[in-house]
Amino acid sequence: MIRIDNLTLQRGTKVLFDHASATLNPGERVGLVGVNGSGKTSLFALLLGELSPDGGDIAFPPTWETAHVAQHTPAVDRTALDYVLDGDRRLRAIEARMATASAAGDGHAEAEAHAAFADADGYTAPARAETLLLGLGFTAAQTGAPVNSFSGGWRMRLNLAQALMCPSDLLLLDEPTNHLDLDAIVWLEDWLGRYPGTLGMISHDREFLDATCTVTLHIEHQQIKRYGGNYTFFETQRLLQMEQQQAAFTRQQKQIAHLESFITRFKAKATKARQAQSRVKALEKMERLAPVHAAAGFSFEFREADAAPNPMMVLDGVACGYATDAGPLPILPHVTLSLQNGQRIGLLGANGQGKSTFIKTLAGTLAPLAGTVRHGKGLQIGYFAQHQLETLREDDTPLQHLARLAPDTREQELRDFLGSFNFRGDMATAPIRPFSGGEKARLALALIVWQKPNLLLLDEPTNHLDLDTREALTMALAQFDGTLMLVSHDRHLLRATTDQFLLVGDGKLQAFDGDLDDYRDYLLQQAAAKRAALAGLRTPDSTSPATDAGPSRKEARRAEAEERQRLAQLRKPLEKDLATVEKNMAALQADKAEIDAFMADESSYAEANKAHLLEMLRRQAEVTEALDTLEMRWLELQEQLEQIG
Repeated sequence: MIRIDNLTLQRGTKVLFDHASATLNPGERVGLVGVNGSGKTSLFALLLGELSPDGGDIAFPPTWETAHVAQHTPAVDRTALDYVLDGDRRLRAIEARMATASAAGDGHAEAEAHAAFADADGYTAPARAETLLLGLGFTAAQTGAPVNSFSGGWRMRLNLAQALMCPSDLLLLDEPTNHLDLDAIVWLEDWLGRYPGTLGMISHDREFLDATCTVTLHIEHQQIKRYGGNYTFFETQRLLQMEQQQAAFTRQQKQIAHLESFITRFKAKATKARQAQSRVKALEKMERLAPVHAAAGFSFEFREADAAPNPMMVLDGVACGYATDAGPLPILPHVTLSLQNGQRIGLLGANGQGKSTFIKTLAGTLAPLAGTVRHGKGLQIGYFAQHQLETLREDDTPLQHLARLAPDTREQELRDFLGSFNFRGDMATAPIRPFSGGEKARLALALIVWQKPNLLLLDEPTNHLDLDTREALTMALAQFDGTLMLVSHDRHLLRATTDQFLLVGDGKLQAFDGDLDDYRDYLLQQAAAKRAALAGLRTPDSTSPATDAGPSRKEARRAEAEERQRLAQLRKPLEKDLATVEKNMAALQADKAEIDAFMADESSYAEANKAHLLEMLRRQAEVTEALDTLEMRWLELQEQLEQIG
């Protein structure tokens, strides 16, 4: 059990925890949430002993082995496999005992060390380490490559594999999906589902939190509040509690106003003085409730584009790749594609298969090696690259970045626009160097929105965004009227903003016939096939998982996947129609509200407004009839979707 008792912690002048308490039970899977800077990472540091509390206590069993992901990777020559094996500290200690006993010629000690090695599953350790590396996206050849040959993102994957290799009682993961693609996230999610210890997780990926965590700790106002459910459950419960708190506060304010009014009116009257005095005492004893102070959620929307070409772009026999000194290096040697207005496409596929290369070719930052790319008239591309933040100028201000795009626009108009992205006051004219990754990503999004794109090409746009900004991006993309192509490991974003998928792999770009649940099944089957190959097993179907359940179980899974794909195909057109109906209903309801407000105004019935009144009455009838028709259609679509299941 982990017990947090009256914890107090101050970092600099900022108080992170003020007599906060919480309890976690062994084996629980805990998601830690709160705004950036609320103290999530500091709480992990306290659990790891890297920080000491200013007051109170954090306690858990001293025998527990704790594992966490190191933030730095030494640039060593040792192989990736050896580096991951270092995560099992007990095993490395036993190996050291074996070497010492062997060097000393102590046969008895060597025998004991060999027995301990077997008890620690030492003989299977290399295979387990290799499984971790393969699951996180490394190839079999890369497991033998030196650590210093990998880039920063891949080194963080090595650190994650090393933490998973440790046989731990408590596993602490701080943003583990930041350097992973969707394939590796699905594998990690499956691995964590089998982890037997206590799990602590900090993540901005809500679907990952939902899938892996069963308890949520929310840090707010220097306190820790426990919710017995995943992130979605926490959001629902917190909203309900905030509504109840605000309702109770409103009732109390009415009661206070009534008491104060009575006291004011009757305190000077002899016959009522006693009653007035009793109400004064009641006010003094009343425990005042606080109003709800919820942080204002950030939101934005894309500006309406100046044109809507169709098709947006046509690729004819295009080879996507790189020109090298040794000659052209095609990644996707032959792509023929027509991008239509209004399409919403998600790109799937493992890292290194060509997703970013394809996006760069569409964006025009990478010239095609062969073939032709034709743009529709009036095409305006909004491109967010995977390393977009590196294109920003660190010593320039947000205002200077925007002014370069709009040199003829008044400064006040630029300031107003930046203010809508929370760059207000001095922040608009401050150099961006000290800005957080999330603030820089928000600026990059603002620059794209300003250009009024009709084709959005987004390559991992959520990498530096917190949950609130991710939700704002999701809502904005859902309402975007143009064409969208998205690469993201955030499944919530993909589900909410795309309606078809293209799979990039083995040098090809092809349609993926299914949804993200089908893709998850596909990835798990691929992972199982890798494990089988690693174990030297032969499987008749390389895409099917090797299990102990035999052919019948394989066939059942395949049938289930096929049925899901069939239902998905039936649902897609209905869901698209439903979204259109809901959008039209929202517009009509806004019109109805405007008309109702006009009708409720007495001045609307004056003789001077007679013509306008007649026009509004006509509109009212039209809007009511259109709403009735749409509501009937909405009900029909809902019934059809329910029948499909």
